[in-house]
Amino acid sequence: MKILVTGGLGYIGSHTVVELQSQGHEVIVIDNLSNTRLSVLDGITSITGIKPVFYNIDLTDKTKTNQFFEIHKDLGGVIHFAAYKAVGESVSDPLKYYENNLFSLINILNNLKEKQLSNFIFSSSCTVYGESSEQPITESAPVLKAESPYGNTKQIGEEIIQDFCKSQSSFKAIALRYFNPIGAHASARIGELPLGIPQNLVPYITQTAAGIREQLQVYGNDYPTPDGTCIRDYIHVVDLAKAHVKALEVLAEHKTHKNFDFFNLGTGKGSSVLEVVKTFEKVTGKPLNYKIAPRREGDIITAFADTKKAKEGLGWETKLNLEEALASSWKWQQNLRNT
Repeated sequence: MKILVTGGLGYIGSHTVVELQSQGHEVIVIDNLSNTRLSVLDGITSITGIKPVFYNIDLTDKTKTNQFFEIHKDLGGVIHFAAYKAVGESVSDPLKYYENNLFSLINILNNLKEKQLSNFIFSSSCTVYGESSEQPITESAPVLKAESPYGNTKQIGEEIIQDFCKSQSSFKAIALRYFNPIGAHASARIGELPLGIPQNLVPYITQTAAGIREQLQVYGNDYPTPDGTCIRDYIHVVDLAKAHVKALEVLAEHKTHKNFDFFNLGTGKGSSVLEVVKTFEKVTGKPLNYKIAPRREGDIITAFADTKKAKEGLGWETKLNLEEALASSWKWQQNLRNT
């Protein structure tokens, strides 16, 4: 099929493009390069031997988005990653996040409606569950008030898609609620590419190990967990990318009768921040300079996924573990340093 991947040069998007191409799909990428670099396109091409068609388009631009869909009326599906994602920035500049994340979604859906296209995969997040009292978190857990404008855009995005599906009986969509993506492609040709100071734990770890950052801060060691640090479900980005291909197949091959569905994507296992630090030191042999810092506002204590629904509904489960993910992250960081 011909598949559009928005935000396809981003972290998860680029790995998904690789998996789609490896399955024989024709991929078109849209990215406005606001949080990535054009060189990622070369990384994808070097892995797969195929250069995806690329458009530098801001999807909040209605005219340019419409022009794209006038050219590509035969899309077999859309995987929509394009969105701002920094929680802290969303708190300080909420309108930027609502405008970008929601206007782009609406512009795409309007075009899919007009061209009578279907099979839509939405990049969502476990942030929709907030501080869930249920562990592991199942899809039946309540969607609680979002902790940030970023999280709220994911909640509202899912609501928009669900309402749209109700109004269009032929339109089908799946929202994939990610837990914590980490790792890089085994080739070390693509990986997480934070511009500026990393917002996520693992790139901060690898940059500290590489000497780019002086010290890693572990925010809080007085949480009610075995070692006092927060617990998260860390999923290898390659496993995550493969779930998108599976979800697309479920829609395209009519393996579901639902117009709209959603799935948790995680490993089903929680790891604490200190466990991640110690595991990184073990698999790389690199000691980390870290210190315990005060708790960070907005951090939830524990979140890990129940993966049963994804296994049954998508025929998907993770294959790669924490050690493999951290080793690949370090290999990617070393490759970045050498380029």
